[in-house]
Amino acid sequence: MLEVMRVYVRWVDAFNRRLGRLIMYGIFVMAGILLWSSISKTFFLPSIWTLEVAQFAMVAYYILGGPYSIQLGSNVRMDLFYASWSLKKRAWVDAFTVLLLMFFLGVLLYGGVGSTAYSLGHFGDEPFTFLKDIVVAFLTGGPDAASEKLGYIERSPTAWRPYLWPVKLIMISGFLLMLLQALSELFKDIARIRGEEF
Repeated sequence: MLEVMRVYVRWVDAFNRRLGRLIMYGIFVMAGILLWSSISKTFFLPSIWTLEVAQFAMVAYYILGGPYSIQLGSNVRMDLFYASWSLKKRAWVDAFTVLLLMFFLGVLLYGGVGSTAYSLGHFGDEPFTFLKDIVVAFLTGGPDAASEKLGYIERSPTAWRPYLWPVKLIMISGFLLMLLQALSELFKDIARIRGEEF
């Protein structure tokens, strides 16, 4: 296997492993938020922010933990036939299905970028250009220059009304990391097909 592929697999796997291990503790964050929600409803005035913050924490937990789940092979798979196949046959099937996964993740990433641009006030047809312009403005002129590029910022239609762009940014980050991890899995499958191992 090419050394470039090996380096890519090592770096992506290491990053997603560390991130996944960190994100695993997000379950305690969600439990704490929901515990506070129960306590505040019982003893104080109910907090209007707890349900949405718990939902946002669940999005981060699920989406950012996805690459680590792919790496561990924790995804659901039909083992009726798969378990009895040889390692090489499994690698062929996995290589094919990971290409389908990468296509699906690419579609999700494209939609996520459009949704994030919309949440920052972009209503046109070029969300990638809009986001690039914001990043360039931020890097060259700071936060004030970036804020000039923004339009009407989308908020949740609830009583608390939080901004939605942070959770959408987490989603596209998670989709991108899952796409990178899927490519890493494809490289591993190619190595297995060729009789090599990591």
